[in-house]
Amino acid sequence: MIASLRREGALHLALASMGPKQILVYNWASWASVLQNVIGMAAFVYFWRSVYANTQTIAGLTLGATLTYILLARVFEPLAELSLVAEFGWGLREGGLAQELVRPLDLQLTYYVLGLGNLAAALGRQLPAVLLATFAFGLRWPTDPAVWAVFVLSALLGRSVIFLVDWILGCLTFYTTEVWGLWGAAKAVTLFLTGGLLPLAMLPDGLRVIVQASPFAQAIYWPVSLLSGLTPLNEAPRLLLVQALWLVGLVVLSRWFFRVAVRRITVQGG
Repeated sequence: MIASLRREGALHLALASMGPKQILVYNWASWASVLQNVIGMAAFVYFWRSVYANTQTIAGLTLGATLTYILLARVFEPLAELSLVAEFGWGLREGGLAQELVRPLDLQLTYYVLGLGNLAAALGRQLPAVLLATFAFGLRWPTDPAVWAVFVLSALLGRSVIFLVDWILGCLTFYTTEVWGLWGAAKAVTLFLTGGLLPLAMLPDGLRVIVQASPFAQAIYWPVSLLSGLTPLNEAPRLLLVQALWLVGLVVLSRWFFRVAVRRITVQGG
């Protein structure tokens, strides 16, 4: 049994290392992504400065608190990346998904491990954004190790939760022959609901409660709000528990959803 676990671990470690290699092999795409993120960060900063031009606070948040949150949200944007709708859609069209389904591996676990490798590479590409945020826009990073420890745990739980949401959305491609509309809509909705555009504390009361409790908010808003200080550290146990409950529930739901959806799959290519 131990030997089997070692083989499985070595195999998934090898899979995780494939993600960064696939990303970095396309140099121009990598540099374009870096440039896009840097420009986007600058645009967000100047936008929020103009919003606060005639007011001191919005929803109780000062300009400094909002900018700290926004800069951190831009740096850790890869935590909420969605890719499986496009991945499954491409696999259905080209036939590659049929090969994935017959491999003697747990498909969901395989994609999760690959996603962690991609996340590591994506976060590494955020270094220019980190430098811009720190030296151009004056971002002050937390110095308390406890804050960082809670953030890392919350970010890992949140990333796992949003992966399961991504998995369910990806399974919807089994019911259609065209996925780009679904992918675009999912990306746009997720960017807003995760808190990638603005602190969710600024939403109207009723909507704020719903969105903050949703699985989307677990990916960026809660980890970044803990790191930025918008949410006090004594709230961490409750938030981590909520993330863990979402994780357990979505594991069950996503695996059931896949078992049902895979019966309807029609691979177009191959």
